[in-house]
Amino acid sequence: MKWILFIVFAVAMTACSTLKVSYDFDGQADYSKYKSYTFTEEALKLPIQQLNRDRILKAIETEMAAKGFTKSEENPDAVIDLFVKAEEKMDATATTTSPYGYGGGYGRYGYAGGFSTTHIDYNKYVEGTLFINLVDKAAQKIVWQGRATRTLDEDASAEKREQNINYAVKQIFTKYPPVKKK
Repeated sequence: MKWILFIVFAVAMTACSTLKVSYDFDGQADYSKYKSYTFTEEALKLPIQQLNRDRILKAIETEMAAKGFTKSEENPDAVIDLFVKAEEKMDATATTTSPYGYGGGYGRYGYAGGFSTTHIDYNKYVEGTLFINLVDKAAQKIVWQGRATRTLDEDASAEKREQNINYAVKQIFTKYPPVKKK
């Protein structure tokens, strides 16, 4: 019984830590015209811990270069704006036990009658979402947005944080440029 509960808990924890990625885009925008970019002042001052902010900016620069963009402070075609959201969440797991176990006890149908106990385990965690907005500089409007959400591991090593950030940013950019469905 304990092994089954452990497996259920392990699967639930893995499910909580998976990366959820989503996208939205302007179907009328001509993505071929975006060749250069810069970051907004707000992105450069993103209100998170500086080391993580630097990791995010570096990961975005890497992905933008892989997509053929050039970073330009002079006259960029696009501006990258960032937003982060952290939300504290809680889940609960209830476990009901009986001193007779399943099917034990007395009676023709294995009824154990009234001797069960229920234990509830609460798990608090922080779920973080990174939003990356590609803004058409001339039109001053968002033309593409990618989002990634994942349970944050506040005890992760510096190396693991960098791996997590690089992976999340890479996954966000897998759908850029967007493919317009016909």
